[in-house]
Amino acid sequence: MSNIDTFEKNYLKEDNPRLKAGDLVKVYQKNLDKEGGKPQVFEGLILAKKHGQGLTATITVRKEFKGIGVERIFPLHSPLVEKIEVVKRGKVRRAKLYYLREAKGKKKRVKTQIEKKKPSSVPEEEKEA
Repeated sequence: MSNIDTFEKNYLKEDNPRLKAGDLVKVYQKNLDKEGGKPQVFEGLILAKKHGQGLTATITVRKEFKGIGVERIFPLHSPLVEKIEVVKRGKVRRAKLYYLREAKGKKKRVKTQIEKKKPSSVPEEEKEA
């Protein structure tokens, strides 16, 4: 392991969820204007995830506000990003969803991924009793 890897290891966040393009997320960012105030929340769709898993990893999040598209790029391991919460998982077939910038109507919709439920470990005989 090089000196750079050991240096970066101290700054990596361990609690980031598994993110991918198409997910609807809420990003909680510290408010620099007010000490101890509420964090700013930016909720939108992840268009792209870039730069791997390292210290420079980023996500591009887009939302529509009053008919105008707003995009922000968040560094995943930044100390200003308090928490990233996945609201819905999306099912997409592309790694980068830049085509959604020009899409209108139904073309703009992203299908939601259905979470598979784990089968219960209770035997069938006990369920009937």
